[in-house]
Amino acid sequence: MREQRDQQPADSGRAVRLDSFGGPEVLDVKEIPVPPARPGQIRVRVTAAGLNPMDWIMVADADTAARFGLSLPAGFGTDYAGVVDRTGDGVTGFAPGDRVFGSALSRAVADFVVVDSAGEIAANEAHHTPDDVDDRTAATLAIAGRTASAALAVVGLSADDTVLIGGAAGGVGVFAVQLARIAGARVIGTGSATSADFLRDLGAEPVAYGDGLADRVRALAPGGVTAAVDLHGTETAYAARELGVPDGRICTIAAQIDGVPNANGANAAPGALDEIARLVAAGRLRVPIAASFPIEQIRRAAELQAGRHVHGKVVVDLRSEA
Repeated sequence: MREQRDQQPADSGRAVRLDSFGGPEVLDVKEIPVPPARPGQIRVRVTAAGLNPMDWIMVADADTAARFGLSLPAGFGTDYAGVVDRTGDGVTGFAPGDRVFGSALSRAVADFVVVDSAGEIAANEAHHTPDDVDDRTAATLAIAGRTASAALAVVGLSADDTVLIGGAAGGVGVFAVQLARIAGARVIGTGSATSADFLRDLGAEPVAYGDGLADRVRALAPGGVTAAVDLHGTETAYAARELGVPDGRICTIAAQIDGVPNANGANAAPGALDEIARLVAAGRLRVPIAASFPIEQIRRAAELQAGRHVHGKVVVDLRSEA
């Protein structure tokens, strides 16, 4: 279903811009010219942008930004959802008015983004948004959904597994827990004491992170843990080793450990993101939105995300009030 929206051309739009690298304090909202849709590209009028830890990590300093191909002035945010506003020459499969979601590396928090219509990489892509998925939810799927899918593919879960998921209440964790449950696995998720009810609601059995993690997991699952995914650092991975999980069935996403596989969203199987959107549309996977902010409050939104204690996803709202 296409949204009926004002299709009048716009000369400029709001966008978050950085004139220097750093923390949330360097984020500003500016009016910039609307980018054209060149051959093979679509222009999207963004309605919502989902934030991820990588958004602020990669613009924290010049050296890290350079590794992602970013230079000043830079944009901010990668996940987006919205409506196709213009199509360039040669575009097939998309038309003005189509609802879409995807990712646009470090430029998603803006009224307009341009992406390749045939893009297949996590930095430059568009997918049709299912009718039963709202834009705020669609704007949270690309980075976290792909990353969770890729990490779980490494450990290959089935109904015979008990998996330990570290950082289970975070943005990637909410996907990983539910996808593991859909695969039939028993899920034990690490988190703070305040996240216990949240994790139970997702389908995980909560366990507190910190010293003694392996002993607490052993008490909770005396029959053993067969796989582990560490979505935060290394604590869960090392606890899994202590519990006898072989390295090949442990996966990290935010740290490297010799002998332990590492995954990120770029490793996700083709079609993984569309499958996640279908699961959301079918009501089999839900995405808790912890907070949403108007673009004018981008610093507050980024500060909340950067604190790494939010349960669920943080979204920036760009929809017109008109």
